[in-house]
Amino acid sequence: MTDNRKIDPETGTETTGHSWDGIEELNTPLPRWWLWTFYATVVWGVIYTVLYPAWPMFSGATAGLLGYSTRGEVAAEIARVDLSNADLTESLVNVDLAVLKDNGELHRFAMQAGRSVFAANCSQCHGAGAGGVVASGYPNLLDDDWLWGGTMEEIAYTVRHGIRNEDDADARFSEMPPFDWMEDSDLNATVHFVRSLSGLEHNEAAALAGAEIFADNCSACHGERGLGDRETGAPNLADAIWLRGGSHDAILRQLKAPRMGVMPPWQARLGEAEVRAVTAYVHGLGGGEAGVAAEGAVAD
Repeated sequence: MTDNRKIDPETGTETTGHSWDGIEELNTPLPRWWLWTFYATVVWGVIYTVLYPAWPMFSGATAGLLGYSTRGEVAAEIARVDLSNADLTESLVNVDLAVLKDNGELHRFAMQAGRSVFAANCSQCHGAGAGGVVASGYPNLLDDDWLWGGTMEEIAYTVRHGIRNEDDADARFSEMPPFDWMEDSDLNATVHFVRSLSGLEHNEAAALAGAEIFADNCSACHGERGLGDRETGAPNLADAIWLRGGSHDAILRQLKAPRMGVMPPWQARLGEAEVRAVTAYVHGLGGGEAGVAAEGAVAD
């Protein structure tokens, strides 16, 4: 039998027989340490797939002999934290919201928990910094302009029941009718008057004509001076804060085809402790008002 192997004279290593431009390719074997490491990883991989969830099936992955799941691990960790905070959570549920701020440890706990609740459930609409989104009509929660009231109890009520939703019979509800039946001249005059309330640029003569239209059609909700009404959620039109923009065109659009936001109720999903926690957080963002809701203002 003829031995056709070619040995590189410089290294003493067998060549593969391939040659490019006179250069022979050496048939250098894999290092032993690399080869055994490779075998070890294969064995480890097989054992792992037997012990832990691994292989995708039609209705889910194989469970593994140890029955481990990342969801279970997270649930166990949540349960551990809930148990360690049980006393504070119970106190938060039972405390009078009006005096929560006076309880240092409990208030700090509520603020930290509320920050997490807000980030997970509220920031999608109100923004991560709670600054709101004018283009979509999501209110700014940093200022002191409240549509439905800014005391702890009033905020908590809004969080519990939401606004203009059909899932909670106690949701705050109001609806602005469209005024598209008005003549264009009357609509424009009303816009000029509304802008005059907050000192924005306007036509004085048109605003004068719009004042009478406003008194006849808008003052029932927004008040004679346009200061709004928290009982019905009617916005204050005399400040510099606009929920859907204060330009002439933005106000005109709102008159013709009012857009009104919907907020879901959070009581069932969050529970009372988290409702109170996020209430404390929102109240503490800068615009929260002192005191409790006037008797009869909160029907909870």
